[in-house]
Amino acid sequence: MVRFMSFSSGSCGNCYYLGDGKRGVLIDAGVSLRSLKRSLAAEGLSFDSFGCILVTHDHLDHIRHLGAYCRKLHKPVYATRMLHNALAHHSFTASDIGSCRKYLEEDSWNEIGDFLVHCFEVPHDATQTLGFAICFEGHKFVIMTDIGKMTEEALGFASKADTVVIESNYDVDMLLGGSYAHLLKMRISEGHGHLSNDECAEAISRFIHPGLKNIFLCHLSANNNTPKLAYDCSARVIEKGTSLRCLPRSTPSPLFLL
Repeated sequence: MVRFMSFSSGSCGNCYYLGDGKRGVLIDAGVSLRSLKRSLAAEGLSFDSFGCILVTHDHLDHIRHLGAYCRKLHKPVYATRMLHNALAHHSFTASDIGSCRKYLEEDSWNEIGDFLVHCFEVPHDATQTLGFAICFEGHKFVIMTDIGKMTEEALGFASKADTVVIESNYDVDMLLGGSYAHLLKMRISEGHGHLSNDECAEAISRFIHPGLKNIFLCHLSANNNTPKLAYDCSARVIEKGTSLRCLPRSTPSPLFLL
C-alpha cells in the first residue's frame, strides 16, 4: 500500500514522505533529522524507509537541514543540474552534498529504484522550482508547492494523477488587508510567489477527474490563511469520490494510505 506523510508544510519548513514503508522517497529537507526520526518512528518507520531525497528548490524552508541529511544519512539527493549548481553555492549545502549529488534529467522520466520521477518547472522566485510527478506501485502522485501560478504542464500531470498535493497559500482578502509591506504582498501574489486559495480551487476545477482519489492542500500561510478558508474554497469544486485535506503547517500529518 502506498503511503504519504507530511512532516511540515509551511514557511517554517517543508518535508514529505512517499513510499510503502520499506521503499520510499523524501521530498525536501526542511525539518531537522531529530524531528524527522521522531515522526517516522511514531509511524513505525525509520531512515531506511526512504532511499533518496528529491529537492523542489533552494529556498531555506525546503533545504535548511539538507546538509545534515547528507553528512549523516548519505542518501542520494536528486535535483536538476541548474538546481544542484545553486545548492553547490548555497551556504547551507555547499560543503555537504558532495557524492550525494544525483541529477534529474528534465523533460523525461527518471528511474530511481522502484520509482519513476518526472520533474516539471513551476513559477516561483527561486533559482529553479520543481514540481514532481511520481509513479510507484501503480499509483500516480503529483506534488506542486511554492507555485506562483498554474501552468499547462502542471495541469497535465495532475489530470492523470491519483493523488495531488497542491499549494493553497493565502486568502486574497487576508493578504491585501494584512500587515505585510506592499512589496511583500506583491511578491506573494503576482505570479512568482504563491498560489491563492481561489487560484488553487480554479486549478483543481481544471484537473479533477474521476480517478483522482486524494487532494492535499499544502503550504498554508500562518498569517494570511486558515485551514477552514483553504478547505472551503477548494471544497466547492471537489467531486464525489475525491478526498480533500489540509496538511498542517508545522506539525506532522497522519500517515495516509493512498
